[in-house]
Amino acid sequence: MANPQAREVHGHEFEEIPDELEPGTHLAIEDLNRVRLTVTAELGKCTMLVRDVLELHRGSVIQLDKLAGEMSDILVNGLPLAKGEIVVIGDTLHVRVGDIVGSGERPEGLGAEGFEEEEEI
Repeated sequence: MANPQAREVHGHEFEEIPDELEPGTHLAIEDLNRVRLTVTAELGKCTMLVRDVLELHRGSVIQLDKLAGEMSDILVNGLPLAKGEIVVIGDTLHVRVGDIVGSGERPEGLGAEGFEEEEEI
């Protein structure tokens, strides 16, 4: 009897990345444009006992640790990126980006993207 949850496995060959690039070889920054990241906006958190989770039902309300109108955390792959305001547009929730985490703490000489700024002559 076949397992109904079994999936067919396909082989894949990965290109080897050299430890050192040949002189004059550069990696294109545009290659990063296709990398997918997971962006999460946290509305809030709470701690509950297992007993309380098991008692949840349709219509239950869970109290979170954030106040209405308070800035929410925006995470990229689980790492803090910014704080934003939750807004409703139509029937869906969106996040308006507010403060970028650490934007005021960049070392001197680094621009908005973290690249060195050119000095004017």
